[in-house]
Amino acid sequence: MKVLLIKDVKTLGKAGEIKEVKDGYGQNFLIAKGLAKLATPDVVENWQAEQARKAQELKEELARLETEKITLEKSEIKIEKTKAPVGIKGSVGNADIAEAIAKQLKIKVDKKHINLKKALKSEGVHPIDIKLGHGIHATLKVNVVAV
Repeated sequence: MKVLLIKDVKTLGKAGEIKEVKDGYGQNFLIAKGLAKLATPDVVENWQAEQARKAQELKEELARLETEKITLEKSEIKIEKTKAPVGIKGSVGNADIAEAIAKQLKIKVDKKHINLKKALKSEGVHPIDIKLGHGIHATLKVNVVAV
């Protein structure tokens, strides 16, 4: 019996490979556990179409992330905080920066992806590293202004 592996099987092969296996092993283990499908022409064709669609989506997402990276690196966001006798009142954290990016640049960034060693407690321009995904990082300039 020929099966198309959907997931990697340690002793058999990697996902996407078509393997010849014994009928009992194929039916009772691989197909029953959802590790493989019977390798009919329709199943193989659908698998290849699905893989091509996933590759296209990944390509589009990488292109979108690259444009966001370029936008973030050439931009500077401004965050206003109340003035204190020395510096600013409070501090600027990940959530403040994520909110400012969403308002000013219209780019949604999760606050967990903003790498701040510690909260910003002084005025001035601070470079901030942002993880966008798929190994793409951007450096954004955050201008903290006391009002």
